Amino acid sequence: MTTTYHLNVNELSVEILNSIKAAFKDKTVDITVTEALDETEYLLSSPANRESLERSMQQAEKGDVVVFTLDELQKQFGRE
Repeated sequence: MTTTYHLNVNELSVEILNSIKAAFKDKTVDITVTEALDETEYLLSSPANRESLERSMQQAEKGDVVVFTLDELQKQFGRE
């Protein structure tokens, strides 16, 4: 089982440790702490991604978008 906790360091607490202990009872776990990347910064870090996002934003500004309702999306992707 894998669980990811995404939180601010100020939110670390004994309760979170107890939650991990309860979820993984008597198992050996690896705990890795990494600084979270800003999503926008990450998406713009690749030249290809940056170009694609900029093109998409230009299309959206022109109104060249496709709009779906939640029901339409669920039907389209089989999650009803």
